[in-house]
This record gives sequence, C-alpha cells and structure tokens, in this order.
Amino acid sequence: MTGTAARRVVLAAVFVCAACGLVYELALVALGSYLTGSSVEQTSLVIAFVMASMGLGALAVKPLLRWPIASFAAVEVALGLVGAFSVPFLYAAFAWLDLYTPVMLVAAVAIGGLIGAEVPLLMSLVQRLRAQEAAGAVADLSAVDYGGALIGGLAFPFVLLPTFGLLQGALLVGAVNIAAAGLVAGWLFGPALPRGRLAVGGACAGSLVLLGGAAAYADQFEVTARQKMYRYPIVHAERSAYQEIVLTSDRVGGGHPPDVRLYLDGDLQFSSLDEHRYHEALTHPAMAGRRSRVLVLGGGDGLALREVLDYRDVDDVTLVDLDPAVVRLARTHSWLSARNRGAFEDPRVEVVAADALTWSRGYDGPPFDVVLVDLPDPDSTDTAKLYTVEFYGVVAGLLADDGRMTVQAGSPFFAPSSYWSVAAAVQEAGLSEVPYHVSVPSFGEWGFVLAARGPAPPALRLAPDAPELSFLTPDVLDAARVFPPDRLPAAVEASTLLDPVILEYQRREWAGY
Repeated sequence: MTGTAARRVVLAAVFVCAACGLVYELALVALGSYLTGSSVEQTSLVIAFVMASMGLGALAVKPLLRWPIASFAAVEVALGLVGAFSVPFLYAAFAWLDLYTPVMLVAAVAIGGLIGAEVPLLMSLVQRLRAQEAAGAVADLSAVDYGGALIGGLAFPFVLLPTFGLLQGALLVGAVNIAAAGLVAGWLFGPALPRGRLAVGGACAGSLVLLGGAAAYADQFEVTARQKMYRYPIVHAERSAYQEIVLTSDRVGGGHPPDVRLYLDGDLQFSSLDEHRYHEALTHPAMAGRRSRVLVLGGGDGLALREVLDYRDVDDVTLVDLDPAVVRLARTHSWLSARNRGAFEDPRVEVVAADALTWSRGYDGPPFDVVLVDLPDPDSTDTAKLYTVEFYGVVAGLLADDGRMTVQAGSPFFAPSSYWSVAAAVQEAGLSEVPYHVSVPSFGEWGFVLAARGPAPPALRLAPDAPELSFLTPDVLDAARVFPPDRLPAAVEASTLLDPVILEYQRREWAGY
C-alpha cells in the first residue's frame, strides 16, 4: 500500500474513533437523563468530566509514544470495551444498587482519558507515514476528528437510538471502535509488529466475541434489570422516541382487583386503585360551566378523557400529547382501553401528537370552554417549560371568555414550594386561580389549580348535572380548599422559561422521598 493510501486509512480511523467517542458521551447523557430526569445536570457533568479527563489522558500517554502502534491498539480496545459496557454497567448500578451519578463520573473519566490518549497516538502514526509540520498535521487530524464527531452526533439520535436502542447501540459502537483498532494496528501497521501482530489481532477478536456475547444476552439483561426497579411484575415495556413506558400489574389480595400502574421514565403516572380520585379532581371542577369544546393537554392514557366524555353535551375534545406511543398503548392494550372505556374511539375526540407549548402557540382555531392541563411533573428541563408563566399565558389565550382551566400542580405536602410556584405562575399569566388538593394514596396529598379569566376566582364546585362520581362530592371539594398552616402559600417565585426555578424546587423538595 502506498504511503498516501495508508495515510488515508489512518485518517479514516481518526474519523471513526471520533464518532465513537462522541457516541459514548451522548450515551452517558441519555442514560442519565432517562434515569435521573435531569438532562441539564447530566449533560454538564458528562461534558465537564470527559473534557477534563481528555487533557489528563493526553498527558498520561506521553511515555507510551515510543510504542505508538501497540499503545494505540491497547487504548482503542480499552475504549471500545469501556464505552460499550458503560451503559449496561450503569443501568445495573442504578437498578440493583440505586447508585448512578458517582458511577457515571467514573465512567466519564475513563472514557475521557482514553479519548484524550487517542490523539497523540494517532498523530504519531500519521507522522510515521508522512512527516509534515506539526501545525499541518494538527490541522488535518482536527478536521477529520471534528467531522467524525459530527457524524457521531447525528447518528446517535437519528440512527442508533431508534434502530438499536441505547444498550445494543453502545455495544455496536464499541465493536466498530475495536474493529478500527484492529484495521490500523493489526493490518496496516502489522508488519512493524512482528511479534505483537498476533497479540493485537487476538485482543481485537476476543473483544469482539465478548461484545457479541453481551449483545446476545442484552435483551434478557434489560428485562431483568428493569424488573428490579419496579415493585410489581412488568406486563408491558417499550421505549418510545421520547420515554420509557412501563405497565405493571399485581393483585393486592382480599378479593381486590389488580393494582395496575403506568410509569413514564420511572415516574408513576397512576395506580388503578385510586386513579379515579386524581382524574375526578382534575376534571370535574372545570366542567362546572359551559363545556362544548374541551382541550386536554397531556393525558395520553385517556383517563381524564374518560371523565370528560361522561358529559353528553360535550361536542368535541382535542387531546394533545407529545408521545403517540402512550396514546397507542391506551387504545390497544386490553386493560387500559377498558379502563378509559374506549375513550379514543369516541367520534368527538381528536388526538394530536405534539408538544403542548408548540401546539398551543400555533393554534388559531375557536377558543375552548375547558382546558385540562395534565402534564408530567416538572422534574426535567423538557417538562419544566410547561409550568411557566409563558406557557400558562399561551394556554390562557385559548380559553373562551368564560372558560375554565385546571392544572395538575404536584404535591402541596411533599413539594409545597413547587406547588405554590405553579399557582403563582398561573396568576402571573393573568388568570384568577383557586388552589385545592385531595388525597390520592399512591401519590400522597395532590394539588390542582382551577383558573379562569377575569378578576373573580372561579367557583370550586361540581356541575348540577355532573355524573355520579366515586370520590368527589361537594363536601370533598369544600374541604379541598383548606390548606393546613404548615402548607400555606410560601414566598416562592413563579417559574419562567429563562428562569425555571421550579426545577430547583422539585430537586430540593423531592430529594428526601
């Protein structure tokens, strides 16, 4: 092979290694976001520790530059194995040890150090093929390295995750990384390693076999680890484009029906034993007025929709949920579709798969008489924007003049600052609000905010023609307005898009539970 062709092979390896390195970083960020719910924190930690460790790795590899071929092979094999197994190892630590961030930082340091060691070794290999000025070699190497990072960054969300998933995708990228090492060190530079060529080939082949075996058992491992995180047996699990969706079920004994629970990214969405309490409290106070047109933001399980459709004078309902997979499950799963009484098959219902804020900003149709905001808790940057002054201001613009809106606002007992921050945001959006709370045993004490346009707070009541309910009564609603002295409004700020204080409130208040 000519020197030019060999140099191109090495630069191609630089490209591949850069793509693999970025995928490892993104895999740590994605897994941390899935498991902890804090994407900003996880991204910051991963980037900071990987970048710092890259510098340390570049320094640490200097004594090995005398043996660049063997050292490159060793570094790439180690990086491929560490990067590939970081995802299952971290998932196992979270599932069995309830430990994540400290272990993730160890993985980030190891990956960063090995990535940092790559560049000096690759520079040495490139110079062996054709000596050139250091500045020119750095420019060539950097151009290819950044191009590889671009491809890795694009491939991760658009190819690897949807096609292979996080676990299998990490194993595949590790195999590609090791194959690149074998190509360069074992084949291209093999003649320069008469005694080490076999060792390099054996290490690469053995590592690929190990990764292949891990891939074969990956699904079984994932099922076992996932089950470890849930109390009851899992009856359905899938990872959509947005989140992990898990349905569990178990009998509670004593002739009671099964306790079926829905989790999104590990967060409980409902228990069948008491979901009626939550959904009756969310829905029916807002329905005590004109209700021809209803908007539900979130609520992809169809349970709030079930309550709305009990009113025969509702003409049409628009449900906007980000994840079509949740709606599909609610439509097709036998238990869920029975529980929501086939709500999605009602001809009055239109389902839109969209982000609530984006859809609300773009809506230009007639106003709604009732808006139900049934969105996941604001424990991540993705959901915190849906608890801001700006969001409630946009939604308020969708209300008819005499319309009413109910917002699920979290627990005033476990997270009082978060709860009253939601109430403050609703008020700053120009709405008059009535806070109230009810007991939902699987959640604890849970709070809502009823809001309407105009200076007068809306009446917290049931409609005279409300359907017969299992939990909510006029007396329960009267009591729901009363907050104990230790849970009265605190001096909290309303959350905004530029200052999402509710994230810090959530993190601080739920830390002990």
